[in-house]
Amino acid sequence: MVRDLAALVDTKTSLEDYPSAESVDENVLIYSANRLPPHDELSRALSDGPGVVVITGAFPDPSVVDAATAVFDAMIAEQPAGGDHFAKPGANDRVWNALEKLALRAPDVFAAYYANDVVALAATAWLGPNYQVTSQVNVVNPGGAAQSAHRDYHLGFMSASQAAKYPPAVHRLSPLLTLQGAVAHCDMPVESGPTMYLPHSHKYLPGYVEIGLPEFQEYFDANYVQLPLRKGDAVFFNPALMHAAGTNRSTDMRRMANLLQISSAFGRAMESVDRESMCNSVFPALLGANGVDNVIAATAEGYAFPTNLDRDQPVDGLAPPSQADVLRRAVAERWDPADLRRELAAHSARRR
Repeated sequence: MVRDLAALVDTKTSLEDYPSAESVDENVLIYSANRLPPHDELSRALSDGPGVVVITGAFPDPSVVDAATAVFDAMIAEQPAGGDHFAKPGANDRVWNALEKLALRAPDVFAAYYANDVVALAATAWLGPNYQVTSQVNVVNPGGAAQSAHRDYHLGFMSASQAAKYPPAVHRLSPLLTLQGAVAHCDMPVESGPTMYLPHSHKYLPGYVEIGLPEFQEYFDANYVQLPLRKGDAVFFNPALMHAAGTNRSTDMRRMANLLQISSAFGRAMESVDRESMCNSVFPALLGANGVDNVIAATAEGYAFPTNLDRDQPVDGLAPPSQADVLRRAVAERWDPADLRRELAAHSARRR
């Protein structure tokens, strides 16, 4: 219920509890790259604290950020507008899989950028070693409207009905497997619409299911906070924190951020499995069989990610169709096996 969320959001962030912090602004902890917190303090800030921290001067050399910005701008100029997760398709400029593209196009720029100690500190504080970095560049152009309030990966990329199928233990676990971050690639005054946050909202367990309800959206709109950022500042937050990109009310500022989504090393199965071959082999046995959904769950990849979002975009929802969705449709529509083979091959090709 909204009143339960409000009771958590009313929590005041105390500077005394975070001795390395420079200040508290709008209930958000502000750190300086010149005085970084130890791992335990940063982890506590993201879990028991407000769930969001700003680290000023995280990229102290502006030329490192500018060099990456130039490469990202060139990528944007070369590509058509596409789908988005929490905004209308084409409203923002996106570079999907900006991590790989930067490494392949400008390895020296990539190396200088990801040598950053602040990113490594935040990732290891939340996830431990052997984490995996991904990034998506997001540019909100002048006049670009705000996103709807949301939580992030994993459960945040599901509909309420999908998220509700997962037990409470998974709702507690999922945020511990991902760290969300953003690096400011330009100065971001509030007029330009920097990210809106609801500090302490990550502590509300039913939030993945309820955030889309009108009363929760209204509460967010009435209570969010925004902080201006300077080029080279970084924000890190718990993925369960309710947040949204703000409206760019400026007339001349292209607000660019490199969105970091850093994953735990432990989000992996033990064995590699050729599930495409399994789907093709099992499909004839599924036609008219009992327990089809159970067999599909054991056969196909039921989760839409990871994927190549350039080719496999979330146009009709928060995520593209999974391999299991394709197999389930084939059974329901009684496809010819050759049609399934063709569609599964295309599905796999889009994800490479």
